[in-house]
Amino acid sequence: MKLKVCGMKYADNIEAIASLQPDYLGFIFYDKSARFIDTEIPNLSKAIKKVGVFVNASEDTVIKTVLKNNLQAVQLHGAESVAYCETLKTQLPDIEIIKVFSIKDEFNFNVLTPFESVCDYFLFDTKGKLPGGNGYTFNWNILEQYASTKPYFLSGGIGSAETENLIHFFESEASKYCFAIDVNSKFEIQPGLKDVKQVKQFKEQLFSKHAKKQHTMSYNVNENGYYGEFGGAYIPEMLYPNVEELRQNYLKIMAEPSFKEEFDQLLKDYVGRPSPLYFAKRLSEKYNTKIYLKREDLNHTGAHKINNTIGQILMAKRLGKKRIIAETGAGQHGVATATVCALMGLECIVYMGEIDIARQAPNVARMKMLGATVVPALSGSRTLKDATNEAIRDWINNPVDTHYIIGSVVGPHPYPDMVARFQSVVSQEIEWQLQEKEGRTKPDHVIACVGGGSNAAGAFYQYLDETDVNLIAVEAAGLGVDSGESAATSALGKEGIIHGSKTLLMQTDDGQITEPYSISAGLDYPGVGPMHAHLFASGRGEFISITDDEAMKAGMELCKLEGIIPAIESSHALAVFKTRTFKPEDVVVLSLSGRGDKDLQNYIDYFKI
Repeated sequence: MKLKVCGMKYADNIEAIASLQPDYLGFIFYDKSARFIDTEIPNLSKAIKKVGVFVNASEDTVIKTVLKNNLQAVQLHGAESVAYCETLKTQLPDIEIIKVFSIKDEFNFNVLTPFESVCDYFLFDTKGKLPGGNGYTFNWNILEQYASTKPYFLSGGIGSAETENLIHFFESEASKYCFAIDVNSKFEIQPGLKDVKQVKQFKEQLFSKHAKKQHTMSYNVNENGYYGEFGGAYIPEMLYPNVEELRQNYLKIMAEPSFKEEFDQLLKDYVGRPSPLYFAKRLSEKYNTKIYLKREDLNHTGAHKINNTIGQILMAKRLGKKRIIAETGAGQHGVATATVCALMGLECIVYMGEIDIARQAPNVARMKMLGATVVPALSGSRTLKDATNEAIRDWINNPVDTHYIIGSVVGPHPYPDMVARFQSVVSQEIEWQLQEKEGRTKPDHVIACVGGGSNAAGAFYQYLDETDVNLIAVEAAGLGVDSGESAATSALGKEGIIHGSKTLLMQTDDGQITEPYSISAGLDYPGVGPMHAHLFASGRGEFISITDDEAMKAGMELCKLEGIIPAIESSHALAVFKTRTFKPEDVVVLSLSGRGDKDLQNYIDYFKI
């Protein structure tokens, strides 16, 4: 469930409410409203979407206002037509459109049907003399007649006194498609000036209780290989036998006592697990919260990737495979794959984008020293996406004796689930390590960077259905979400199919995949794994985009404060502390997914060291 605070007007008050991390802030561009905003909107966290509220404004006015104020959504509170909405959708394809309908004692839901294709959300408000801000609720039971599957915002006179009624509403069938709660006048000291303390209390009370309802939803994969609506296996016919063989056997093999014993033994004696859960004292003091770093950078090969490759090489051997292929971006998965192939005496071919080969030269040398053949991907952007394409082509041409060790929670089912299970050792350890250090198994927040998402999947896994644990996924904004040089899938992506699964990915209007960009070779993937697409779409995960500059500065800060040089991927996660406020008593666990050896030249070049 999302929270929108509407009718913001004063800069200091806007910043104070933004510090509470609502999902949306609404700004009214209707000059007859007492909450009309006629000043510049201050800079806000990228996690908060700015909504412009309009009442029968011209399409041209809306478009100019959106562009001037960098809005992410528009809310139409007047008698705007289907054609009007369609024009905005065409002119502003990346903007969410929220169409408002007012209800009192009854409502004809058939009027919504023509708007289904031109709006992203509906909003139901109380019918009154004013177009919003009337200060009283309508009969929510009317929404039991709601026949659409379009998510909607619930608005109209909602205040602290309605908290219990909202909890009961969430338990009803009428709330099935309720996406967000919209509050305004009941939290005001005067029009446009919100009571920060009251909003904070409302958010904490409402959403902690609502978490009990959410707990009934599963965020794990289902028997058909889907996370909600994302996942599946969209593969060429020639790959079907390979994928089906794996699907039919992976859970049975992982459950075998001999497999579990060998896997656990190698993690302990070869990888060096458990990795420490380190209390970062100086970092915690700076940001006034309790920060623990899960030290995956201390694993053999320098990252979390080895957890998965150990599991998959044991899987491949039990399936009788003699040849191993892999893709890699930052090179850590390539090194981890080459490592386990050397350990088991199997042939290893690693596909890597030509650009990534140049910027990750130390890891390329390590792969070759370990006996792997490194094949450059020369097509497309010559980065991770293209390396994956080449690996899949190889697998199609060598279907019998080859196992493809996919390095992230991407690809056709069962790969996302299998990789997540192998990586779940990360959060399994966090549970008992946190119990030792804090007397509790659950942190308040878990933070991890996300490219494809295996590091985050491992850190989140034990807490997926524990909705009182906030999951924060950090993506690479590159030069900025709106710069055209970004890899922030949650902000820029749409539903589509890539590398065998349905997920969110960056693409043009005609479905062509957009080339991603990040200074981090491990995060410049144009999509996310289906688990993360589901976490984003369902609201279970909090997704934050971090720029190159923010990440590089955060990485350098960790060096100076804690004596740890992080991978640039991990530095994106560290940068969250600059953009988001945590409580002093919060326990925050951050997955430090890799060490910065491979990125030293990038740091040297960036900071002119």
